[in-house]
Amino acid sequence: MVVARRRAFWAALCAFAVAAFGLAGTMSGAWAAHPEPWEMGFQPPATPVMEQIENFHDILLVIITVITVFVLGLLLYVMWRFHEKRNPTPSKTTHNTTVEVVWTVVPVLILVFIAFKSFPLLYFTDVTPEPDMTIKAVGHQWFWSYEYPDNGNFTFDAYMIPDNEIKPGQYRLLEADNHVVVPIDTTIKVLIAAEDVIHAWAMPAFGVKEDAVPGRLNESWFKATKEGVYYGQCSELCGNGHAYMPIVVEVVSKDKFQEWVKEAQTKFAKVDGTPPSADVAQNVPSN
Repeated sequence: MVVARRRAFWAALCAFAVAAFGLAGTMSGAWAAHPEPWEMGFQPPATPVMEQIENFHDILLVIITVITVFVLGLLLYVMWRFHEKRNPTPSKTTHNTTVEVVWTVVPVLILVFIAFKSFPLLYFTDVTPEPDMTIKAVGHQWFWSYEYPDNGNFTFDAYMIPDNEIKPGQYRLLEADNHVVVPIDTTIKVLIAAEDVIHAWAMPAFGVKEDAVPGRLNESWFKATKEGVYYGQCSELCGNGHAYMPIVVEVVSKDKFQEWVKEAQTKFAKVDGTPPSADVAQNVPSN
């Protein structure tokens, strides 16, 4: 009877593991460039920076899992081996040179390994390579405005689409009326500023999160390697409209980007003060 119960337990455990891995595979296949219900882990990476961040995260996950399992096993063993009934006369040993050297050296080696992996990643994310184009993002209460100085110096605002205007297939609190359109496989420098309070321009699939500070011009960069639409949000508490500042970046082919630029140059206002057309002025939402 006991053997049968053990076999049933292990069979159930194996079935649960198979189902869990199968569910995980199904979920990972359904991941998109926006948050998903019950999502575990990061959104699929779309830039080299995010790929390295995810790889570094996976390494750290293995390290902390091994440490946690080891410490838990050690605690359970100590609780079992040195229980009062099994060890009525406890040892009075106060020092053990070997143990003290090991528990000092091993953590130091682990930290050195983590530093060896993390410092190049920090440098890679922080130092902007020679950009192919520049975009400026300015945070306002509560919307974003964008400037394209390298493509005609036009500018536009991006407001969240309200709930009563959401269309099927769109995502609540994540959709904006105007998208940031960029070409694929292009190194893009993003200049980030704010007009009023501190905001943060964050795009999880790109591995970008940079504060927008009034009176200061910060910068970040990305190079999208996959076409698609990617969603982010302001990630700095900026007031009661903080949750209503979505960021939508649309990555397209270089030919489609040139077509969009030609349309945008006539559709949107110029940074130098040239007013937009009457039709565009009517389509700009009020704050």
